Amino acid sequence: MGGQACVFYGAAQFSKDVDFLVLASDANFAELHKALAELEAVRIAVPGFDPDQLARGHAVHYRCRAADVEGLRIDLMTRLRDLPGFDTLWQRRTTITDEEGREFHLLSVPDLVQAKKTQREKDWSAISALVEGHHHAFRLQPTPERIAFWLNESRTPERLVELVVRFPDEADDIRPTRPLLAHAISRDLPALRAALDAEARAEQEKDRAYWAPLKREIEVFRRAERKS
Repeated sequence: MGGQACVFYGAAQFSKDVDFLVLASDANFAELHKALAELEAVRIAVPGFDPDQLARGHAVHYRCRAADVEGLRIDLMTRLRDLPGFDTLWQRRTTITDEEGREFHLLSVPDLVQAKKTQREKDWSAISALVEGHHHAFRLQPTPERIAFWLNESRTPERLVELVVRFPDEADDIRPTRPLLAHAISRDLPALRAALDAEARAEQEKDRAYWAPLKREIEVFRRAERKS
């Protein structure tokens, strides 16, 4: 669900860890703990593994010590901001199979784009690359869903101008919820660039607001762990 998924999609993003979204169920957690034990994974930060804390949006962080994965960090979550539950995301997933028949299940590109709307600047370049890659792959097979995704999420001014020219009716429909499309329609690139920047800043502030209470809880966890 993170940088490694971006690599699979060709939107390369340097990442030292692997982020997983996991199904929250007792049976699945039991299998997860078996896998972590096989990797000799040790928790490296608060909070501890607690289904209730995971359900609130916290992540649990591990460092692997097994010989073939030594040093690898694994981050686990069961909930993502502004995204539906696991079952829905699983139904929308992308599955990639390698030459040895191993399957890799990734967040769909639209869901990964939403997950990448964070405070980190590098995630916004990844979003742009993901949308551009999706458009490149499917530009000759536009569907209503794909057109809406491109118009709602493209972060390249020139691409937005191209899209509103190619899909004017759809652009008119989406413009009330993404007003910056008006600048694309008028081909005002300076105004469009400024609006895209403002849009990203607003989303980053939304992410800060989401994480603020969770960060306060983490400080409580840290103090409690130090005392114990």
